[in-house]
Amino acid sequence: MRKKLLLGNWKMNKTISETKEFLKDIDELVTLAKEKDIDIGIAPTYLCLETIKNNVPSSVIVASQNCHYLDSGAYTGEVSVLMLKELGIDWSIIGHSERRTYDNETSQKCNLKIKKLLENNCTPVYCVGETLEQFENNRTCDVVKEQIVEGLKDIKLEDLSKIVIAYEPVWSIGTGKNASKEIAENVCAFIRSLLVDLYNKEEAEKVRILYGGSVKPNNIKEYMQEKDIDGALVGGASLKVDSYKELIHNI
Repeated sequence: MRKKLLLGNWKMNKTISETKEFLKDIDELVTLAKEKDIDIGIAPTYLCLETIKNNVPSSVIVASQNCHYLDSGAYTGEVSVLMLKELGIDWSIIGHSERRTYDNETSQKCNLKIKKLLENNCTPVYCVGETLEQFENNRTCDVVKEQIVEGLKDIKLEDLSKIVIAYEPVWSIGTGKNASKEIAENVCAFIRSLLVDLYNKEEAEKVRILYGGSVKPNNIKEYMQEKDIDGALVGGASLKVDSYKELIHNI
């Protein structure tokens, strides 16, 4: 049985002082998550990683929103996996649609980042998903397949279960338009079938596949009841303690 995972992606939100305010109620979230037997985590900006890591129980996952695939070099504005590990950060979101859209992130570059994370015993949360135009032209499966095949290229069988995959339809992120539970389940099931083809059924069944895209307290339950959806990557609804608590409660 795959354990449910709720990961809050804070994007470019919250100063350090605002983060400290949020953390005042972290014990309440941890207790509720333990009662529900789910994993919870937060992916803040780089500036807030250390603040959160030093003020939450070890059971709370703290993830970066990105990383570089090289250890060092002339890459202004980038952060390496080694730098993250020195802070105790061993999870990272890779290939989020906003990075694919605004920063020309490709599946090939994501592949390099995933490999670097795995080399350092870190967990990649690899995001895939289609745009509205692609969705309306029935190209969802083609797009997602390319992202999975290229993103996981040359990833060893024994490393597959160390990766978390998040399906995030671009057309539903921050728009208030969420994919129906049927659409989300169909794509997550398709992703798992791709993993079966690329690897094998036993290892594919171990991989946690999340849904992300306008997930809110009032709709998270219906997603979590689907067979191939193992959790959620949540944006805005993870920014406030009350809504984060409600998300956990409703899983």
